[in-house]
Amino acid sequence: MSFMASGAGIPAKNKKPDIVEMAIALVSGTALALTSIFLCAAPLTNNIAGARDFVTYWATGQQLVHHADPYDPAAMDRIEHAAGLPATYIGGFMRNPPWSLPIAIPLGFLPVRLATLLWSLVLLSCMLYSVHLLWVMYGRPPNQLHWLVLSFAPALLCLLMGQTTLFPLLGFVLFLRLHLTRPFLAGAALWLCMLKPHLFLPFGVVLLAWIVVTRSYKILAGVVVAMAASIALVYAIDPTAFTQYNHMIRTVGLGEEFIPCLSIALRFWISKNTMWIQSVPAALGCVWALAYYWRRRHAWDWLKQGGMLMVVSIFLAPYCFLYDQALVIPGLLQGVYRTRSKSLLVILALANIAIEAEPAAGVVIHSALYLWTAPFWLVWYVLAMLTGKKSAAEPEQVAVVRV
Repeated sequence: MSFMASGAGIPAKNKKPDIVEMAIALVSGTALALTSIFLCAAPLTNNIAGARDFVTYWATGQQLVHHADPYDPAAMDRIEHAAGLPATYIGGFMRNPPWSLPIAIPLGFLPVRLATLLWSLVLLSCMLYSVHLLWVMYGRPPNQLHWLVLSFAPALLCLLMGQTTLFPLLGFVLFLRLHLTRPFLAGAALWLCMLKPHLFLPFGVVLLAWIVVTRSYKILAGVVVAMAASIALVYAIDPTAFTQYNHMIRTVGLGEEFIPCLSIALRFWISKNTMWIQSVPAALGCVWALAYYWRRRHAWDWLKQGGMLMVVSIFLAPYCFLYDQALVIPGLLQGVYRTRSKSLLVILALANIAIEAEPAAGVVIHSALYLWTAPFWLVWYVLAMLTGKKSAAEPEQVAVVRV
């Protein structure tokens, strides 16, 4: 893949290097390089390989290939600590719905060091390819601004922790890329988004409405076939997986866990034990999303409006970790290419640096000090779109560009 400036459809321009762009590319490239070095170094020690969230997916794979319960607390705890999870940590489970279990099965055939290396390379590839596709869809703009999202702090955190959010990111971007030309494959790609369905609620509501209005039923067929295949595979490996998952969700005390996002902060503030409160923002977001779509239904463009939907979906999700905010990358890149404000670009870069600095200062992933991030992306995106103008990097060119 290439991010060269001499992309198709945009003539090369002889201009002086932009100092802001060069500084952004240098700082962002350094952050991405350091993360990549860590990912390559992690397999060299069991302690690092086992101390990441990745160990939960690896332990789940170990249980599955031995036809054991992937939600057995004693077994998972034993496997994860043997792999290097610190003694002070309690072993975890895959919180993704049971139809997500197939992504963990291959890990069960691998030792932890090799598994963590391959897993990290796959996640890194998902991020790089997603940004590459977006760069192509936005008309291959001849600048270095894509580095702002290649070093996006939540995405780098996702890589460092070995989390799965970069899979849904790729699924969403593939949908944007394929929905006009290969609708069935676009629908099948949405299976990756279903690994974390709670992050796509306003987007999902609009998608269903759009499918009905435009009669794009091949996309729905792709989703149904992909989901049916994954559920059938899960039943073949562990027929009781859904029952085990429901029991795990009810008994591990997730309601006591504070996650720095609007919905859970609202529940903790109003009534900690009233779980339905954290669904209110997402429900209101779905209503807003339907109204937003309906006013634009005759000229709806997923690349133009999809970024907005995802930024709002993340902001109002029932729960959303910092690394899950990697899903706002399509919207942020749209804003980066659209805005004429250098100040906004610098502010975005500084926000990334601030987030990267917080863990170094001892701020843990569950800290309320991260509550500012999701609303910040939303405000930044709106300002970027308001300060922008149509250019060669606008999404109108999407349908005729080929990867």
